[in-house]
Parts: sequence; C-alpha cells; structure tokens
Amino acid sequence: MELIAPSITPSLDPDFRPSALAWRAFAQHIEGNSQPVRIAIEQGDGSIYVFCRNICRDDIAVNLRFLEREVKFLLWAVGGFRIHIDAPEDLVSLLRNYIYRYDANRLFDLEVMGPTIYGHPCEIVYAPGASFPLASHVTLPLGRHAGGCRVSIDKGASDIKAYAEQDGVTTFSGEFKWDPKPQTDPSYHNKHIRNAIATAAATLPRVDAIGVSSAGVYIANEPRVASLFRGLSRHDFENEIVPMYHRIQEEYGGIPVVVANDGSVSALAGSMSLNRNRVLGLAFGSSLAAGYVDGAGNITTWLDELAFVPIDMNPLAPPDEWSNDRGCGVQYLSQQAVNRLLKPAGLEFPENMGVPERLEQVQALHKNGDPRTGKIYQTIGVYFGYALAHYANYYDIGTVLVMGRVTTGQGGDIILEVANEVLAKDFPHLSIEVRLPDEASRRVGQAAAAASLPQI
Repeated sequence: MELIAPSITPSLDPDFRPSALAWRAFAQHIEGNSQPVRIAIEQGDGSIYVFCRNICRDDIAVNLRFLEREVKFLLWAVGGFRIHIDAPEDLVSLLRNYIYRYDANRLFDLEVMGPTIYGHPCEIVYAPGASFPLASHVTLPLGRHAGGCRVSIDKGASDIKAYAEQDGVTTFSGEFKWDPKPQTDPSYHNKHIRNAIATAAATLPRVDAIGVSSAGVYIANEPRVASLFRGLSRHDFENEIVPMYHRIQEEYGGIPVVVANDGSVSALAGSMSLNRNRVLGLAFGSSLAAGYVDGAGNITTWLDELAFVPIDMNPLAPPDEWSNDRGCGVQYLSQQAVNRLLKPAGLEFPENMGVPERLEQVQALHKNGDPRTGKIYQTIGVYFGYALAHYANYYDIGTVLVMGRVTTGQGGDIILEVANEVLAKDFPHLSIEVRLPDEASRRVGQAAAAASLPQI
C-alpha cells in the first residue's frame, strides 16, 4: 500500500511519511472490506487497556505491517508485558513467531517491556472471542500539593533544574550543567543530583518534601529504564542508582520523596498552570518526554514513552539510537532532531561539540537572522503537527503544552505556527489547542510542578 506524502512538506525531510496519514489512508482503503480486531495491553498492576481497530479481510501483508506498528505504539505509549490480540490466528502467529522472534528491534521491545520494567517475560497471546480480557483501568492522583518547605529537581541530559519554595513562595530556581549519559562512574550522578538538591535546600529553614522529575521509567521511586544512566554497568546501576532516592530520603530524615517521569510532570505543570484537564504535556529536550492528565485531572498507568512511538511510516526513516527502530518520535521532536537536520540545512559544527551545544549555536544563529535555521524549525513543526494528529487516535487531547530546550526562543514560535497549520489543513476536525509556556516557565516549569508531587 502506497504511503502518503504530507500536504505540507518539511523543508529538510521530503521523504517524511506521517503515520497519521498512513492510518487514515488505510482506513479508507479497507472501507467495505474490513474486519474488526481487538488488542488488550496488560500491565503488572492488573490494568488492562483495550483498543478496537479494523483491518483488511484479505491482505495479510498490509495487515501485518499496520498491526506491527500498532502494537509498537501501544507497547511504548501504554506499556505492558502481555499483549492479547483477537484477530485472525495466522496474523497473530506471524506477529508473535516471526516478527517478535527474529527482529532485533522487536526483541529490544520485549526485553524492556518484560523483565526490565514489569519483571515478567513479555508475550503476545492469541485471544479470540470469550478468551479476550475485559478492560480494567487504574488512575493515580498526581501532585497539586502545596505548603511547607519543598525542594525539587528536574533532570535532563544537559542540565539539572533545581527549585525550592516555602509556603508557595519561591526561594531558589536555577540550573546546573551536567553530562550524564557517557559517565561510567555512578558517583558522578550521585554528586550532581545531591548538589542540586542541597543547593536549593540551603535556601530553606528545613526540607519537608522532595519531588523529582526525570527522564526514564520510574516505579516506586526506582528507575527501570533511563537513558541518563546508559554509561553505567548493570551492576553499578542496580546497586548505586536504583536505590539512590531511597538513600536520599533517609539522609533527609525520611521525609516524603516522589520521583515521576518528566513527561508526566510536564503534563501536570500544564494542567496546573492552565487550570484545565485533558492535557498532553511534551518536553522537546535531549529526548522526547510525554505525559497526560485525563479529564478527571489524574494520570493513568500509561508509560507515555512517546520517544519510542513511531510517527513516520517510511521504512527508510532515521533509526533511533537506542532501540535502532525507524521513524520513532525521538528523532523528530527533540535535540536529536535538530542535530539530524543540521547537515540538510547546510550547517556544520565541530565533531566534538555536544548536541546541547549545537542546539545553542542554532538558536544563536536563528536569533541573528540566519535563514538556514528557520528550515530546521519549520521541519520540526511539520513533524509535530502530524505527530499530534496521530497521538489524537489514542489520547483525548484538549490542550498540548510544549516545553524543553528545542522550543526555547523564537524557534519555538515557528514550530507551533507550522504545527497549527498542519492541523488546520489536514485535520480540521481536531480541536486541539497547542501552547508554549512563557520563557521562564519553559525552562523551570517542570521543576516547580515537581515540587507539588509529594504530600506532606
């Protein structure tokens, strides 16, 4: 089946083939010749999320491609260790016994979603008819607590933002540069994280609670998957990093400590600042972080790891540096996207210059009127618009709040302008408000929201 080119072409990526358009074309292609399928994602706490889709009655090759991308999306957006599928048995068998057994990228998904996060082998189960499980959802109240002396940090790949407040009055807000990914000594992480907390805490008479916003998957204040620590050995990660926040809690007298994914905190920040729900929060930083606040003001047990969710159906799309899968969000909506688009834009920087520093150079050039940088932001804006349309197939979105270093400065305005143009032209039925916070909130808003995570 032919993939659809976007009506608004990204200046630096003419081969981009949005998943949103592919799915819409697929639905039109099978109209009058479709059959329903059901997919259930089972999580470790008993939550089961059910999704109903339609596939073609007689084109197994096209069905397999779209079903594989659907399962990939659900694994990383929802998260779970068992996938129940009510679909033709031969299709499920191909997915389970061929793609998820011999494709190295899918083996990565199985390992991370199984033993790494949920502590169970990850499996695909053929579940026809009555054997298909019923939906069972769990929601979690998150944050919005106030009062007392609170400290928080927001850990990214290039800096740690620290924040402190006493009874709602800010006493500290600052940033600390660091470069955690290549570090092989866990003491580097411990030193920088403790220093950020201690510096903020020094502005308070006492510390009543600590909130932490961090990239990665955290369960019970312990990291399960986190690219910030990828340079460490498994032994050092499990013995020094996994228990780190438990130790910090003990050092501060057992006060409440809550660690949450930075995407969830981004959504929380948006929901709190705008006083509204149905908020998808996105952080275009070293990676793509996401979180969602539902209509009741809660988060679900979804992982919202949209960095690994495919938004480009082109089989030759750029690969993700970690999973090596193609077309995933991190290569389109993060600092990595800016870095990837430098060469097509005609920009060259020293090979030893880090990705965050390259972004800073792009922002400086753009501020000085360099026309090449505008093409980078236009391209990311196109990516963003089509990505939002695809996300809307899974999330009930009223408002999108975008944060992160990529959106800092005038480039962020271009990204939003182009994304809104895409939505208006190709998806006029969607009613989504896309917003950037003000400049100060853009850089420290997540740290401030993280301070409200613990209940004193």
